[in-house]
Amino acid sequence: MWSDAVLAYLHFISIFALVGFLVREWTLLAAGAEALEVEALARADLGFGLASVAVLLSGAARAVFGLKGWSFYAHDPAFHLKIGLFVLVGLLSIGPTRAFLRWRRAARADGAYRVPEGEWTRARRGVLVELHLLALIPLAAVIMARGLGRG
Repeated sequence: MWSDAVLAYLHFISIFALVGFLVREWTLLAAGAEALEVEALARADLGFGLASVAVLLSGAARAVFGLKGWSFYAHDPAFHLKIGLFVLVGLLSIGPTRAFLRWRRAARADGAYRVPEGEWTRARRGVLVELHLLALIPLAAVIMARGLGRG
C-alpha cells in the first residue's frame, strides 16, 4: 500500500514539474523574438526533457508495480490514449527543442544574435499545441481511473 502511494506521489510530482517547465517555456517565449532569453529557454527545455523521462519512468513503475497492476492498464483504451497523447507531445517537442538549441549556439557565438521572427512564431505555436494536448491527458486519466473506457 505504501509503495503504491509513493509511486503515485513520484508520478504526480514528475507531472507537475513537466507542466511547470513547459509553462516556463511558454512564458519565456511570450517576451517576443527580440527580447528572448535564449539560455533560460534552453534550461527550461532541458528541465522539460528530464521531467518527461521522470513521468515516463514513474508511470511505468506505477503500472507494473502499483496496486492495480499491468493487467488493469494493458487493455484499457483510455490508458492507450494517455500514452498516445504523451508520445505525441514528446514528438511535437522535438521541433522547438532543436530551435532552442540552435538559438543558444548562435547566441553564444554572436552576442548580437536575434532570433528570427518566423522561427520564434513556429516555436511559440509548437509549445502552445503541446500545452493544449498535455491538458487532455488528465481527462484520459479520469476516464481510465473510473473504468469508463472498458466497455
